[in-house]
Amino acid sequence: MPILQHGIPHRLARSCLDLSKHARSSHRTLFTKSTSTPRSPVQTGLYTTAFVLSAGLFTVYYLDARSALHRYIITPIVRNAFDAETGHKLAVKTLKTRFAPKDPLPDDKLLGCKMWGEQISNPIGLAAGFDKDGEAIDGLFGLGFSWVEIGSVTPNPQPGNPRPRMFRLEEDGAVINRYGFPSQGHSAVLARVRARIPTFFTGPDRAAFRPGAMLAVNLGKNKESPADSIDDFVAGVRTFGPYSDVLVVNVSSPNTPGLRGLQNKDILQRLLDGVTKARDQLEPSPITSRRPKVVLKIAPDLEESQLVEMAAVIRESKIDGVIVSNTTIQRPKTLQNPNKTEAGGLSGPPVKPFALKALKSLRKELPASIPLIGCGGITTGKDALDYAKAGASMVQVYTSFGYEGVGACRRIKDQLVEELKREGKSWEQVVDAAVAQLSRKEPTPEQKKEQAIKQLVSEAEELRAMLDQLADQAVKSACPAFGSELFLIQQPRIDSLGHRDAPPREQHQHQLKTFSETRNILRPPQLLAANPPDDKVRRSLSCHPKDDPGQPPEDSVRERFPKEPQLELRRGHENTRTSTAESSKIIRRNIAPGDPDPSR
Repeated sequence: MPILQHGIPHRLARSCLDLSKHARSSHRTLFTKSTSTPRSPVQTGLYTTAFVLSAGLFTVYYLDARSALHRYIITPIVRNAFDAETGHKLAVKTLKTRFAPKDPLPDDKLLGCKMWGEQISNPIGLAAGFDKDGEAIDGLFGLGFSWVEIGSVTPNPQPGNPRPRMFRLEEDGAVINRYGFPSQGHSAVLARVRARIPTFFTGPDRAAFRPGAMLAVNLGKNKESPADSIDDFVAGVRTFGPYSDVLVVNVSSPNTPGLRGLQNKDILQRLLDGVTKARDQLEPSPITSRRPKVVLKIAPDLEESQLVEMAAVIRESKIDGVIVSNTTIQRPKTLQNPNKTEAGGLSGPPVKPFALKALKSLRKELPASIPLIGCGGITTGKDALDYAKAGASMVQVYTSFGYEGVGACRRIKDQLVEELKREGKSWEQVVDAAVAQLSRKEPTPEQKKEQAIKQLVSEAEELRAMLDQLADQAVKSACPAFGSELFLIQQPRIDSLGHRDAPPREQHQHQLKTFSETRNILRPPQLLAANPPDDKVRRSLSCHPKDDPGQPPEDSVRERFPKEPQLELRRGHENTRTSTAESSKIIRRNIAPGDPDPSR
């Protein structure tokens, strides 16, 4: 072969050698340097622009509370990766930063409402319990809530109950918690509230520092404080009064021993008098130029009679409103999650029927001047509208915010706008109509006069019943042989057609006189001297033989009622009808055995 005879041509061998060198140089190791071709400035600019745009779009998408990213990705990941309390704390820490999502849209005019004459942008507020120590106030306002309630705050720091103390019931959309008022105390929370005060502020005179919104502080009680003491609440009024729009007196948490006992009538009256007096003693706030409103928060587990008593106390106090309601200790049969057996307060949709019932009961017992705030199981705009139709001026959410994420407030508001458009009314119109129809009406002067007369009549009847009871006791002590009271009063006859044949007027008056004088006979000895009985009456109805010697009881009765009319025999508490003959038999059966005198 020519190649074998003459060898490899020089040019071919050189080309092969160059290829092998190129192969060796293209084999990179950890210590070799890249020899890539430099990009052109146009390519670099395109890549940089694409990255910036992508990051910007993601940031805008993330910061918009309405985005599905929060509802369907971030919130479920946090819920499945952490326990309930850890996820709760992570949400609070996120909302206190500058990277918290916000609601960018203004509120629809249909959502406007008024509280104590102040205009509010929308009726959706956040209940106490989410931001316990006032860490994320502005972040929560940024999500679209018009009312942010921090706390409960106790005077002294306390850790609350041992963990675990919060449990999800995901199948029911509910939560059970037994936090027990974990709080950093008045001093720490007050420092955060004061740190929010801007150096220069020309906006509305609200502690929220934004138009159409209110900041509320929920006042709690330390666990070691005496059960019937009101000092913790009074201290809270004095501490947070100058820096809040509303102060909420929380006497309804089921996780602090003895706290719900403050809802009893006597203690509640003392509590409301104490906190309103402390509020009235405050100087007008340097921020709002006025004193804060005081609102009472109650439980949904109160009976109808308890709500009526509570309403009477509220009407007589200077309280400004009521929140209905807190968590419940009841466990509906519809609960499915195994955590339903945990101790603590239940919140979420299962609470709505209880809270709505309590709100309706309280609304009809309070005048329109005292607004109610509905809270319990509000997850949609329709739920909020149900409370408005029951007479609530505003509503609060809690559990649905935890399950649905930062966009919950905006979704409820959007749904509520659609519901109001179908009704053809605004929120304020719905509330005004319900409050005017369902609230307690102040009685007119004529009605007050009728009520006073009815009260006097009722008291007179009670007094007469007491006197009758005393007379019965006197009869029993005066006639031990009978052992019970015995009165024979002639009753009108009833003919075959059902007509009453009343006795003659004179005979009826004689019976009443006889009945009255008989009672005088049986009165105690000290009264007999002043009211001596008639001898004839003593002989006719005496229960002792020495008063009527010689005439047996049956003859005496027949002499007084010769036609044997129907008689009413009252022995103790039993009423029966009998004839005079049967009455005499009863009298004879009560004669003591062995009595020598048959006329006894």
